[in-house]
Amino acid sequence: MNNKDNYQSPDYYLLDDLLTEEHKLIRATTRSFLSAEVYPIIEQHAQNHTFPFHLVERFGSMGLLGPTTPIEYGGAGLDSISYGIMMQEIERVDSGMRSMASVQGSLVMFPILKYGSEEQKKYWLPLLASGKKLGCFGLTEPDHGSNPSGMTTHFKEEDEYYILNGSKMWITNAPLADVAVVWAKDSNGRIKGLLVERGMEGFSTPEIGHKWSLRASSTGELVFQDVRVPKKNQLPLADGLSAPLSCLDSARYGIAWGALGAAMDCYHTARTYALERIQFGKPIAGFQLVQKKLAEMITEITKGQLMVWRLGMLKNEGRATTAQISMAKRNSVETALTIAREARQILGGMGITGDFPIMRHMMNLESVITYEGTHDIHLLITGHDITGWNAFK
Repeated sequence: MNNKDNYQSPDYYLLDDLLTEEHKLIRATTRSFLSAEVYPIIEQHAQNHTFPFHLVERFGSMGLLGPTTPIEYGGAGLDSISYGIMMQEIERVDSGMRSMASVQGSLVMFPILKYGSEEQKKYWLPLLASGKKLGCFGLTEPDHGSNPSGMTTHFKEEDEYYILNGSKMWITNAPLADVAVVWAKDSNGRIKGLLVERGMEGFSTPEIGHKWSLRASSTGELVFQDVRVPKKNQLPLADGLSAPLSCLDSARYGIAWGALGAAMDCYHTARTYALERIQFGKPIAGFQLVQKKLAEMITEITKGQLMVWRLGMLKNEGRATTAQISMAKRNSVETALTIAREARQILGGMGITGDFPIMRHMMNLESVITYEGTHDIHLLITGHDITGWNAFK
């Protein structure tokens, strides 16, 4: 396998003109780090079904974990465009690594920042931002995925503790996480957030194996059997389903940028290969059907780039809606999967090998199109928004 990273990001509409010098510096620094330390080893980790845990603290030192977190809590205080650029660069290399980073920043640090006590924020956020601690987010259950309000994980009060019972499924980072942001129902049926720490008796995190997708990511379950969680570990400002859903907005925004990174890498790989592969006496890039595939790829990438940039501006202004974020997540992942499949065809048989990243991207994206809201659910979110009719019930 060629471990040299010669990636050049496509910019057909000169969108770099819309970025600040700081944005470009952040992109260059992130890309340089990924090219040197992640790109050369990620294929082997995917082949071996292992997560490069040693990179977590390196991601932290590069400011890639919770970069929008305020400086006083260990973050970089960056804007939403910066965050999107980082996620795009990370997923250009691998969706599993972007999953780790976006779970840490959007699903663990974000709820602690927004709903946590000052004590919780001061303790956990610097540790999570630095990568010294790893977190996970427990919402999905074995029987409740698209309908999180039906969750059965619950807790009851007992002296200075909450007694937590239930389980969560398909949890990124779970097997290695030091802390889990767990959503559960209290005795009144209200959804609350609890910080469950590794080592608490009755808390286990079995790993999910035999995955064909996100093989360089660590995925597991969260199992709670009469876990005694101190009352001080409850997120005091989180009340109701709107709290975990607001975290999903943040994560889906990162995916909207990230999935385009995977699409851009597939396009770059296919274009480079087509210019070098000779058939019938000329590069296959000179044939009409190959040009059609490449032209359609760059068109869809450009449309996606414009969408996420505008969404980022709206997010900076506090005007991005859940439905807008949902639309962008769905569009970006669909674009990326289509491009991955077309790119694989351009490479022919070589497209299925680990010598090129396309098949790994394609398999990863089959998870990305399902998690953080399935492809069809996002379509219904848009439908609800434009018609006023809720098709979920």
